[in-house]
Amino acid sequence: MTTEHASSLRPAAVLAAQRGWWRLLPLVALALLPLVAPPFWRSLTLEVLALAIFAMSLDVLIGYTGLVSFGHAAFLGFGAYAAAFTTERVSENLLVVLPICLASVALYAVVVGFLALRTSGISFLMLTLAFSQMLFGLAIRWSRVTGGSDGLSVARPHIGLGAWQVPLGPDLDLYYLVLAAFAASWWLLSRLVASPFGHTLRGIKENAQRMQALGYRTRRFELAAFVVAAVFAGLAGMLLAMHNRYVSPDTFAWTTSGQGIIMVIVGGAGTLVGPILGALLVHLLESVGSSATESWRLIMGVVFVLFVLFAPKGIIGILRRLRRSKESPRA
Repeated sequence: MTTEHASSLRPAAVLAAQRGWWRLLPLVALALLPLVAPPFWRSLTLEVLALAIFAMSLDVLIGYTGLVSFGHAAFLGFGAYAAAFTTERVSENLLVVLPICLASVALYAVVVGFLALRTSGISFLMLTLAFSQMLFGLAIRWSRVTGGSDGLSVARPHIGLGAWQVPLGPDLDLYYLVLAAFAASWWLLSRLVASPFGHTLRGIKENAQRMQALGYRTRRFELAAFVVAAVFAGLAGMLLAMHNRYVSPDTFAWTTSGQGIIMVIVGGAGTLVGPILGALLVHLLESVGSSATESWRLIMGVVFVLFVLFAPKGIIGILRRLRRSKESPRA
């Protein structure tokens, strides 16, 4: 390698390192935010982070696998109710609650995915919706176990390892737990979609028949993606239940799944970062808008329609267009 060639590589390496550091700045800002923000904004940010995990999990299906699920809230609610049952009847130790919640969601997702993935298109969408509505009805009817329409209270867990106990008492402790879960979820999912498995999912989305002709068992890959997405949605549900200290059948409602789809589309499907921005925008509109006007749902609907018509690639698509126009030479 010549000296000139080596020197030409250094700026690229430095630029890549700088980009890596820039990506950490949002996490640093999120870590410092609760130290200066009022309790309302701290709580709102916590909810956005949990919903961002939910939106990213749905993006694995919609943006990378091409599976539009209208029942993804089933796994959000399943994780929330699993947290309520586990903290009440088994243990309040997070190291026990977490694996039980995620394992139960994964088992349920295997059953639902095995049945739903025998269909495709609108049939898949409607079947996932049906499973979610079944859980909604069960949560209301089976009141002896689920609390019915009143829901269940969720105990705030602690982290325990032998004699070492760390209570998750104040919201500040839970905030950093949710922030850590968000960062870990983003890192794991970004590694997943960049792996050969993720490239296979993109191939299935683009042309499933071609992938089958190449020898790929596409249904197995779709089922794996379905279960992975469900597990992360269950994690989001568990975190929201711990924050609210309450869970109700409304978590299973089709409107919750619809909001997740809006987060993905508004943010930009197939990007992971886009759904995070979508979760931020949608939850801000819901939380701030609902306190300002009774027409906040109308406002959200108008925003969604505008994105579908004029920015189908979402916020990320807008940012990419702006960057290209800035980098292109002026005429």
